[in-house]
Amino acid sequence: MEFRTQVPIHPQEPKIGYSSKVLLLGSCFVENMGNKLEYFKFQQLLNPFGILFHPAAIHNFLNSVVQKKKYTEEDIFFHNDAWHSYRAHSDLSSLEKEVILDRLNSAAEETRTYLKTASHVIITPGTAWGYRLKKTGETVANCHKVPQKNFSKELIDVETNLFECVRLVRELNPEVTVIFTVSPVRHLKDGFIENQLSKSRLITAVHQVISEEKNTAYFPAYEIMMDELRDYRFYAEDMLHPNAIAIDYIWEKFTETWIPSEALPVMKKVETIQKGLSHRPFNEDSEAHKKFRKDLQKKISDLQNNYPEIRF
Repeated sequence: MEFRTQVPIHPQEPKIGYSSKVLLLGSCFVENMGNKLEYFKFQQLLNPFGILFHPAAIHNFLNSVVQKKKYTEEDIFFHNDAWHSYRAHSDLSSLEKEVILDRLNSAAEETRTYLKTASHVIITPGTAWGYRLKKTGETVANCHKVPQKNFSKELIDVETNLFECVRLVRELNPEVTVIFTVSPVRHLKDGFIENQLSKSRLITAVHQVISEEKNTAYFPAYEIMMDELRDYRFYAEDMLHPNAIAIDYIWEKFTETWIPSEALPVMKKVETIQKGLSHRPFNEDSEAHKKFRKDLQKKISDLQNNYPEIRF
C-alpha cells in the first residue's frame, strides 16, 4: 500500500559526469545542490555573486559577465559601515571599497571564463517579487538592509528575464545545457497567497522557456518538496527551508535524473575519502592514525590518477 504520491523522474541527457563543468546560479536552494556537487567533487562554480533570488538579478549578473562590465565606485555604495553592491549578495560586501570592487570584478571574470567551457548551467529562481530602487529604477539583487522606503516592490517580468538568461548564456557557449529548477523554499515574508502567486509565475515562465529553447530542461525540485515531502518533518526549524533529510532526498532524485551510472562508484569512493578527511583522531601521533592517513592519501592519489579533475 502506498501512502504518498511520487513525482515522476525521467533520466535526462547529457549527463553530469566528472568531466562535466556546472555553473549554478540562483536562490539558497541551488546552494544546497551546489554543495552536494562540491562534496562529491564534481567540477562546479556556485553563485559567484552570492545568492540571487529572482530572475532579474540573475539576468543582470549574466549580462554584466557577457558585456565584460568593469565595476567601479559608481556601482557600490556605503551603508552601515560597509561597502555594498545592489547587484550582489552581502557575501561580497566589504569594509574596504577596493576589496569589494576586486571581488565583483574577479567573480565576473571567473564566471565568464568558466561559462565558455561549461557543459551545464543550473538556474534556480526563488521568487518573482523584486525590489526596484526608486532613485535609479534598477531591480536590485539585494537590499542590504537599506530602508524600505527607497524601494518599490513588484512582480517582475519573469519570462522575459529567463529568456534573456538563456540568450546570454548561449552567447558565450552555444552548446551548453540549461537546467531550470524552482526553489522549494517558501518566501512567507511576502505573504502566503503572494508566495503562491510568485511560485506559479516562476513555474509558468520556466516551462514557457523550455518549450521554446533547445537544450533546456526542468528538474521538479519544487514539486518533490511540495508533494512527496509535504510533511513538516522534512522542514528545518523555520518551517520554510528543506531540512537535511529533504535535501538528501531531492539530491537522490537529481542523481537519478542527471548523474550517469558510471559516476556512482566514483561518488562512493569520494564519500569514503570525505569521511576519512573529516575524521578527528583521539591521538594524532599514534601509529594507527599515521597508517590511516597514509592509506587515505593513497586512496586520493589512486582516484586522482584516474580522474585528474577531482581535487580535495
